[in-house]
Amino acid sequence: MSRFLRILLMIFYLSCSVKAQERTDSVSIPDDGDNLIVSIVTCAPGPDVYELCGHAAVRIRNQKMDSIWNYGIFDFSSPNFIYRFCKGETDYMVYGYKFDRFMPPYVMRGSRVQEQVLNLTQEESRNLRRLLQIESLPENRVYRYNYVRDNCATRPWQRVIEAVGREITLPDTLYFPTYRSEMKFFHRNYPWYQFGIDLVLGSGLDYPLNRDEDIFAPPVLAEKLAYGKIGGEKLVKQTNIIFPGYADATLPATPWILTPMAVGVLMLVISIGTLIAYLKWKKLWKWWISLYFLLAGSAGCIVTFLVFFSEHEATSPNLLIYWLNPLQLIVAVGIWIRSWKQALSVMAVYNILAALALTLILGVTSLASQVVNNAVWPMLWSILPLSDTLLYYTNFFKKKK
Repeated sequence: MSRFLRILLMIFYLSCSVKAQERTDSVSIPDDGDNLIVSIVTCAPGPDVYELCGHAAVRIRNQKMDSIWNYGIFDFSSPNFIYRFCKGETDYMVYGYKFDRFMPPYVMRGSRVQEQVLNLTQEESRNLRRLLQIESLPENRVYRYNYVRDNCATRPWQRVIEAVGREITLPDTLYFPTYRSEMKFFHRNYPWYQFGIDLVLGSGLDYPLNRDEDIFAPPVLAEKLAYGKIGGEKLVKQTNIIFPGYADATLPATPWILTPMAVGVLMLVISIGTLIAYLKWKKLWKWWISLYFLLAGSAGCIVTFLVFFSEHEATSPNLLIYWLNPLQLIVAVGIWIRSWKQALSVMAVYNILAALALTLILGVTSLASQVVNNAVWPMLWSILPLSDTLLYYTNFFKKKK
């Protein structure tokens, strides 16, 4: 319950922040004086799913003002927010506002907040501030957010590069080989969240990254900044801990018995039991057959929508659509209708072939670049004994006289 209340408070805070920042944004922050200090502020991961990779923003201050430039603002109350988010029309905004308004959510969740002061000249600092001011104007502030390519970490870093006239480089070290492997690291205590991502996002997450693409996670950006160079000098001249919270404020690891793999193994055991019960005692566990295919069909509706209608680049291609698709709902309903036996036979044959093909393509060979969650396998293979049960039930194996 406390976690649910915290989520509601966070949403309320963010929603209120949008309205409040309309009155306290970059237009009202005085552009006075030199001696500007520019830093990248990094907030450690928090306990809720939208906090798992942390957050980053640009801080610009001097003796007269202290501002933060935040690319992670969204308006949860905007029309059709959830639908547009799923469709890939994820419109976020950048706001510049007073730094003291930025800290409360991170203090509340106990996440460490640090800043890395960049070794910029005053001219470079003013260039950056000017870029941020222009982008945060009402007519410019909305941008199309992309979880891995254009987010709260990649955008600030890109603006720093644009504002600097000298050569600026990050180390060649690649911390993670693919987007999916990086997500798995930050989602390691949240197996169901990662499982959902692995189901709906296809091979677009699995291509090899270059040296700069892994900075989409703010902690990785901070790590690389620490070893970065600007004009042959250190990029970061000072690191300050603003709030000494937890370096990882996520929840404890999920017990194995509650993980997707445990549920998948249980599904496979029940499915094998369904086949045995029908072969030995002619008992048809319709409840389990209907439930399994209802889940597969419902998940298939989501996967199908994302593959064919979403603008998210990583949702297609997704080979799991041959298993998770709306056609599975035919079995979920048809198992209760005697006249649908022929349709059940067709779906059973299709599912056996699809499961074997997916096992061969995704699990045995390297014909596809898509990586699947390990818990997919027992869930997918559950369809084999269930489909065999349907073939026996519909007399598919009975020889014609």
